[in-house]
Amino acid sequence: MYRLEDHEDRLLWIFGSSRSGSTWLLRMLSDLDGVVPVDDPHLGHHLGVWRPIPLAWAISEDPVPQLRTLLELKAEEPGYFFAEQHRESWAEPLRALIRARFEAQAGEALPDPSAPPAYVVKEPGSHVAPLLLQLFPSSKLVFLLRDGRDVVDSWLAAYREGSWAIPGGAFPVTDEGRIALIRWLSSVWSYRTRAVLDAFEAHPPESRLLVRYEEMRECPEECLEAVASLLGMEGTRLPEVAASHAFERLPDGSRGPLKEVRLARPGAWRDHLSRSEQVAMHEALANALAAASYGSGIAGRLAA
Repeated sequence: MYRLEDHEDRLLWIFGSSRSGSTWLLRMLSDLDGVVPVDDPHLGHHLGVWRPIPLAWAISEDPVPQLRTLLELKAEEPGYFFAEQHRESWAEPLRALIRARFEAQAGEALPDPSAPPAYVVKEPGSHVAPLLLQLFPSSKLVFLLRDGRDVVDSWLAAYREGSWAIPGGAFPVTDEGRIALIRWLSSVWSYRTRAVLDAFEAHPPESRLLVRYEEMRECPEECLEAVASLLGMEGTRLPEVAASHAFERLPDGSRGPLKEVRLARPGAWRDHLSRSEQVAMHEALANALAAASYGSGIAGRLAA
């Protein structure tokens, strides 16, 4: 088996917010020869524990508390396991642990590869993207960006009785709890978007790519080709793979309001959130939307 340590440039992270088409992108890439898909390892949820807890968005005097992580709050405390002053003692063992875990999956997926495999990791806990890219500086980064309002709308739909997300830890939210949940989800999107943007801007331009969900809906083949090119993978099968995963080709029973594949329609939040819910969402999203909107904000920063 080829060692990931010797081929780190064959490691690609899909960072951004969940509910942004990351599963769709991973499934397309998984159909390419030599790809080892790593779906939701949740490294960020273990390394980037949220503070305060989500309950704060329902009971705090501040309707939008400042969201942080233990990595931020405790980094300078010597007793904290991931304290900065002890980075040399934990960074390399953590790298080795992550490499070993991915290689174990590669051994099952490609027991006898003819060339170094391409590891494609869809990481939902993308708020630790800066740390993961520090650990793997030669890896590749895809920043998958979607309008935060559609992300919140999509997650809100997942917190309904009978939803696909219930077995994974979601719960049916009451009408009275919707506002608090909207504020929490908005804060998470804002934090993750800023964190991935920071990681993106610090990463070498030749090793990063911005993919917008809206563009992927319009031109999936072109987006897939761009990601494959970032990995050094080109082939005539790309149009076929993109077409086979088109939203419109999915069976009716596998998509819908309570399914993991829901609407794929940008701007649907306007139809699903009440006026008061939209106000609450924008209170939490305003600053991040200004930086990550589809005008002069993030587009200008990423093009520079």
